[in-house]
Amino acid sequence: MNDQQKKLASKLTNPMLLMFYMFFKLPMGFLAGLRVRKVNENMTVVSVPFKWRNKNPFKSIYFAVQSMAAEMSTASACMLAVQDQSPSVAFIIVDLKGSFSKKAIRRVYFTCEQNQKAFEAVVKCIETGEAAQATFETVGKMKDGTEVARFEFTWSFKQRSA
Repeated sequence: MNDQQKKLASKLTNPMLLMFYMFFKLPMGFLAGLRVRKVNENMTVVSVPFKWRNKNPFKSIYFAVQSMAAEMSTASACMLAVQDQSPSVAFIIVDLKGSFSKKAIRRVYFTCEQNQKAFEAVVKCIETGEAAQATFETVGKMKDGTEVARFEFTWSFKQRSA
């Protein structure tokens, strides 16, 4: 990672800076209480609490809130990969698959261990000038190790026009 990417990773894991960022740029993430616990070129961990504002009538975390946290665990890698690139690269979700295996009744930690795919896709995009895609798997587990959800997000990277 270059210096700008390290600086962004530090900002994402700082609870106060993340709170301000989400308040203005991702208000639903702010309301849900999403937190980036760890982010680097290899992995990202994002947590979401089990609180009254996040629960469904079945006394578990609402699926859309879990989806937000899962998305952030893959989007953080994409944000790092495009940071300070020349030419500038944009990214957007083009596909999403999710499955839920257990009720999320406590804080859930979504872990994506495929961050390197984002860096590879950005390099490919810049080298070829063509759009590149990368698919990331993220797994949501409660602190006791119980898996509650599994998602796959496919992101598309494309050079911005001058």
